[in-house]
Parts: sequence; C-alpha cells; structure tokens
Amino acid sequence: MVARSPVHRPAPLLVRLARAAVVSLALAAPSVAAAETRIAVVDVQHAVMQTEDGIRAQATLKKLFDRRQQELDAKQTELQRAREDIEKQSRVLSRESMQKRMEDWQRQMVELQTVFVDYNKELQKKQGELTGPIVKKMMIIVARIAKKSGYEVILDKQAAPYVRADLDLTEQIIQLYNTGGGEDDAGGEPAEKKDTAK
Repeated sequence: MVARSPVHRPAPLLVRLARAAVVSLALAAPSVAAAETRIAVVDVQHAVMQTEDGIRAQATLKKLFDRRQQELDAKQTELQRAREDIEKQSRVLSRESMQKRMEDWQRQMVELQTVFVDYNKELQKKQGELTGPIVKKMMIIVARIAKKSGYEVILDKQAAPYVRADLDLTEQIIQLYNTGGGEDDAGGEPAEKKDTAK
C-alpha cells in the first residue's frame, strides 16, 4: 500500500477540466435517462380498501371488533367511575383501605391495557389475513399494467413526496381489480373464489 502525501497538489488545468466535463456528463446522463424512463405510482393501501373485496374485508373486521370495542369502552367507563369514587371517598377512607382500593384499581387498569393490546394484535393479524390475498392479486395487476404500458417502475404513492396526478394509476388498478383484470394468464384466482375469506 502506497502512503499518500499529506501535501495536496493542485491538479493540472487539463485534468481539472476533464474532471469537470465528466461530472457534467454524469449529471446530465440521469436526466436524459429519466426522460426515457416511464414511472407511475399506486396508492396501494387506498386501492386495497377501495376494491370490492377490500370493502367486504373492512365490513368483516368492523363486525368482529365493534363488540369488543364496546366491551373495552364499557370497562374504561367503569374504571373512570371507580377512580372518581375513590377520589370522593379519599377523606373518609382509612389509609389502608384507600391504598387497597387504589392498588385494585391500578391492577384492573393494567389488565384493561393488556386486553387492549391483545385486541389490537388480533385485529392486525385478522386484517393481514383478509387483505393479504387482495394485495397479492393487486400486485399481479400492477405487474400486468407495467408490462403492457411500458413502465419501468411503479412505486407506492406513500413513498413519493410529490407525484403529478397523471402518473397515479390507483383508480385504474381498483377498476381492473373489481372487473377481474388480474386473473387468467397472470396467475390470479378465479372470480368465484374471491368470496371465500370471511
């Protein structure tokens, strides 16, 4: 290994001009390539939830978890009342009684928070089970559009801070999904099977 000299010598003028030309060409080249590259975006999350299957999945999730949410809300209201009751009786209760009631209330609050976390995990798991097949079918449609229309890249719209409206394929993807546009030769499932996830 050759040690570098600590003294920096200025490059000859021709070398500096050549480097400047290479940098200019390197900076210009991507803009030429970008002009030829076809790029589009799809808001995948929005598209999944706006398909007929996605709307059915949302209704199923709502049915499953509305009752549980009501149970959680009722328990939270009950604990809030218990807390208010403890505060009202704080002057009347002995110190030991007060401490026992507060410990009991805190234990119930921790249990409620644990149940809430468990419900959220279950909801996310169920949502993944219901929307996973929709996303898979949607990606088949996205690949088909990319191939047919000559797009080199189709990005998730959430990853792009700015996108021209004419580059957004979301509504087209939703329509193709709902009309079975991702099936047959692309390896999608037949339309009859799309109602099986309940």
